[in-house]
Amino acid sequence: MLKRLFDFIASLMGLLLLLPVFAVIAIIIKIKMPGGPVIFKQKRVGKNGKLFTMYKFRSMTVGHNGSSVSVAGESRITPLGAKLRKYKLDELPELWNVLIGDMSFVGPRPDVPGYADLLRGDDREVLMLRPGITGPASLKYRNEEEILANQSDPQRYNDEVIFPDKVLINRYYLHHFSFMKDIEIILCTVLGKRMKYNNEII
Repeated sequence: MLKRLFDFIASLMGLLLLLPVFAVIAIIIKIKMPGGPVIFKQKRVGKNGKLFTMYKFRSMTVGHNGSSVSVAGESRITPLGAKLRKYKLDELPELWNVLIGDMSFVGPRPDVPGYADLLRGDDREVLMLRPGITGPASLKYRNEEEILANQSDPQRYNDEVIFPDKVLINRYYLHHFSFMKDIEIILCTVLGKRMKYNNEII
């Protein structure tokens, strides 16, 4: 399949080209956030509901007991972590997940098991998709942490507004897949641009 071939080649090239960047980020994390691992590992729900280990650069304090929903400015996110998250640098290790087939460049963001368990009926068809580093829902909610920071109850707003909307967007993506649209989504992610998708600007 063209999508998987692109994912494999592009992720392999990305890992090779970005090795110096990985090394620099790792060193800075060790200096600025000592006492913890460089890489954050967490079980996420993948294609067909299969669990996999997702890799990211650590952006939070060690041993935090926070919510699964991240909010801009919260104390568990370190100053360095906030910068990594702002420029999506914390997600670079996910290229390894793409390379080995756990993820794709474009698809729904992989949820923790608790959220995937909330899917009912036709909404469960989004589990047919391989999770992505970016996607139409990620573009629409690129400032999700800032949006949640402005809510009186971030967890409830995420559960009742953002999560259901993401499911709808991802179901649309499943039924209207286009490789060229994937390329446009990737370019808009990298360049910070907006695009028209399903009659809305994301």
